[in-house]
Amino acid sequence: MRDLWITLPVLPSNIRHLAHFGVVSTAGKLFVLGGGSDAVDPLTGDQDGSFATDEVWSYDPVTREWSLCASMIVPRAMFACCVFDGKIVVAGGFTNCRKSICKAEIYDPEKNVWDPIPDLHHTHNSACSGVVIGGKVHVLHKGLSTVQVLENVKQGWTVHEYGWLQGPMAVVRGELYVLSHWLIYRQERETRKMVVSASEFRRRIGFAMIGLGDDIYIVGGVIGPERWNWDIKLLSDVDVLTLGNERQVWRQVAPMTRCRGTVLGCTLMRI
Repeated sequence: MRDLWITLPVLPSNIRHLAHFGVVSTAGKLFVLGGGSDAVDPLTGDQDGSFATDEVWSYDPVTREWSLCASMIVPRAMFACCVFDGKIVVAGGFTNCRKSICKAEIYDPEKNVWDPIPDLHHTHNSACSGVVIGGKVHVLHKGLSTVQVLENVKQGWTVHEYGWLQGPMAVVRGELYVLSHWLIYRQERETRKMVVSASEFRRRIGFAMIGLGDDIYIVGGVIGPERWNWDIKLLSDVDVLTLGNERQVWRQVAPMTRCRGTVLGCTLMRI
């Protein structure tokens, strides 16, 4: 582990202030999918620009270049996005006109082709996210207790009433960890176990949480205002918790060098 941040070339998309996109890594490349502009008209305060796009970009760490890939079948933002058997699955989210959708599709990075797969059984008027646990895609909608699971593309999705905690999630060694009410829990299928406190981050918002090796990383974010202090601090900090240690202690590693503040996308890429 070199404890080093490397700055990538700027994504050449024409969409200003791209946000609510999916980001994953597979086939030795980084992929940025969909999303839309969160630019705001300074005169009216209205959303200014495309709400959802079908664009897909890949970054090759060998050539250090971005390339435009085949577009998704459906433009979408705030959707679930996962790597499943080396391919990319996207599901749910919102399309243009801010309409929530059940549509799902799969991308083969070797063939550069998107194919439709069975729809989700239901959608919800909120963002959704996805994690892969035990070789299965799990899709969760914010505010819903149900989890939709994909084990086989041909068989489609099954719906389970797991009642999982809501909050930032990370998968470490095949197990799901959730940050809820400033505590880290290990979330089993229908039970959970508290692992460690994260109370030192209680004023921190807009951060990314991701698993790497035996560790949970909390990256960037913003220190929000409080009752007697309205200052907002943009963070480049990176805090790490190693799971399995007898003494569960957060430690800091090298901060981001060029980025600070709200993290819009975060994924693990092996080079």
